[in-house]
Amino acid sequence: PPPFKPEPPKQGKKITPEQLAASGSEDGHQMAVFCWAADNCGQYSALKWLHSIPNGGSRHIAEAGKMVGAGLRSGIWDIFLPCPIQTEWAKQYAGLYIEMKEPKRRKHRNGGLSDEQVDFGTYARYMGYYCAVCYTWEEARDIIVRYLELKV
Repeated sequence: PPPFKPEPPKQGKKITPEQLAASGSEDGHQMAVFCWAADNCGQYSALKWLHSIPNGGSRHIAEAGKMVGAGLRSGIWDIFLPCPIQTEWAKQYAGLYIEMKEPKRRKHRNGGLSDEQVDFGTYARYMGYYCAVCYTWEEARDIIVRYLELKV
């Protein structure tokens, strides 16, 4: 038989943050943040450690129970960047938390945050973290850049 010659993988079109966020959903905007971050690790090396904290969403009751047993906590924010900084104003932050919300929730009570999320944000700020609620991926990107460039 002739030798096997694997075909190289097809080069697809790169998906953009704008495409991911087009649905307007919180998940779409959050995926857009991570798409942007992946494209910008060369400029901001700390983005390698940017990660999500999957506390929301609908799950089967058994899966939800398993996750609670494994440490899931209500109110913890969506995105964390474990990168302490000291700004030019001598303000120190232990890291950055971002809570993503759908744009349509901006004018809701507490900006769409649950009472548990408000409590966590208050606690995190008290403990020295920079915290921001973002309604679009662009807002989150801008917060991350300002944070990493010590302009918060």
